[in-house]
Amino acid sequence: MNRFFVDKEQILDNRIKILGNDVKHIKDVLRLGMGDKVEIVCDGKIYTCKILDLKSNMINTIILDNYKGKNEPPIHIALYQSIAKGNKMDFIIQKATEIGVEKIYPVITERTIVKIKNPKKEEGKVERWNSIAEEAAKQSKRDILPVVKNIISFNEMVDILKNETNIIVPYEMEDSYGLKEALNNVGTGEINIIIGPEGGFEEEEINKLRSIKGQVVTLGPRILRTETAGLVVSSIVLYELGDLGVIR
Repeated sequence: MNRFFVDKEQILDNRIKILGNDVKHIKDVLRLGMGDKVEIVCDGKIYTCKILDLKSNMINTIILDNYKGKNEPPIHIALYQSIAKGNKMDFIIQKATEIGVEKIYPVITERTIVKIKNPKKEEGKVERWNSIAEEAAKQSKRDILPVVKNIISFNEMVDILKNETNIIVPYEMEDSYGLKEALNNVGTGEINIIIGPEGGFEEEEINKLRSIKGQVVTLGPRILRTETAGLVVSSIVLYELGDLGVIR
């Protein structure tokens, strides 16, 4: 059954309206019609619905059943990803969503190659990234819609994280403190994963992250690309602390 996300304002009594780009997708791509069933998700609640009618800009459905979703991990991960060049960022957002990451912060660091200074261009990129996250969330049967935040600077990231306790920073120059050991020292709350750019972090940036109690870790003897590192760390965190690999 195909899954779609809606805002709570689209739910009224036992009816749910589907709006926006999903209308065209349902009609022209999936070719669903009256009487077909869909899954609609809002704030972690799943509604099994039947299509009542299809209009040019709206699809009306009736709720047949509803239940609390069970597909979200018990660990909340925020991925602070230095912006990668080309279509690598699209890939990172898509796969991080599939794995179970909840929030993604695009970050500009000292060595970030991609510099976005035009506000309209930035807004367009963030909108595109959120569309990619939404499509990945539908495909992977997420119970919430992960969000890609606005682009932030390294110092803005540090300011956001200064009161957080669970901060993990993979760094190619670290050689004695591993991710497994770091996970033994995390507490309750969100896990914040900080990934550097193609050229890696500056030493000064690592020192700033250490100053806010970031756990700087090695991922082993091999150097991982920026588009690989965040996915590897997120997968390990969810395996060790969450539900990745768990049979329900």
